[in-house]
Amino acid sequence: MALGFSEKHPISSSEKLSIKYHNIFDYPLTKEELHKWRASLQNFKTNNLLLEYKNDFYFLKGREIIVKKRKQREKYSGKKLKIAKKAAKLLEKISLVKFIGITGALAMNNAGVHSDIDLMIITKCGKLWTTRLFVYLLLKITGYKLRSPHLKNEKDKLCINMWLDENDLIWNKKDRNIYTAHEIAQIVPLIDKKNTFEKFLSKNKWVLNYWPYATTIEYKGNNKDMENEYVSKIEQVAYYLQRFYMGSKITREIVTPKRAIFHPNDWGKIVISKLGENLQK
Repeated sequence: MALGFSEKHPISSSEKLSIKYHNIFDYPLTKEELHKWRASLQNFKTNNLLLEYKNDFYFLKGREIIVKKRKQREKYSGKKLKIAKKAAKLLEKISLVKFIGITGALAMNNAGVHSDIDLMIITKCGKLWTTRLFVYLLLKITGYKLRSPHLKNEKDKLCINMWLDENDLIWNKKDRNIYTAHEIAQIVPLIDKKNTFEKFLSKNKWVLNYWPYATTIEYKGNNKDMENEYVSKIEQVAYYLQRFYMGSKITREIVTPKRAIFHPNDWGKIVISKLGENLQK
């Protein structure tokens, strides 16, 4: 069934943009998801978009195939989610770990059969690189498969590509866009100690400028950064050793004493470019 401006319940421009956005990831939307992921327009045009509704999903006209693809990916995601939950339960025992969450395609239950398992970890203040050593050591000795840079086989492997110090949670302004806002809003918490995730969201309320209904931010605790934090010699050594090991492997990744974000591809730029295209062509 084709949808247009004349139907009894017309699709708004913000909802059209959402359908167009999720089409990039082969992700049709249910009615409830269409409401949740209503996007702020941010100068993206939605005129002349032709939409369809079938089997309880909204998608761009001619893209019915992504309904089947989404259902297949939900099955693949189920297995990966079990691995992620089991690993998070293990890592919860490390006191320096304050939060573990699922990111990327798996957070949307949209992981492909050969996809890895993207995770985000927030650590105790001043302990990021020490925590990272403990995390990888524990995962290694317990037999978890970890993704290595530049290896093609990534199926069901853990990929911890976002590390944040609990005292450095604000997203860089230059990296704020409709894509990174979605990535933050879609995070699925697995382990959350002392409302760390709520604090993270409260530090990044800017995501609501792009996806105003995607998440609720209600953190009521102390939102001030800690002062005069102590960074041990062990932490400094852990940082410099790991930074040295990464060496020439680093491209556009962010590696600092307080954060490590491993996203070699600029997906924000790619997505914004695609949103500017006339996908009907």
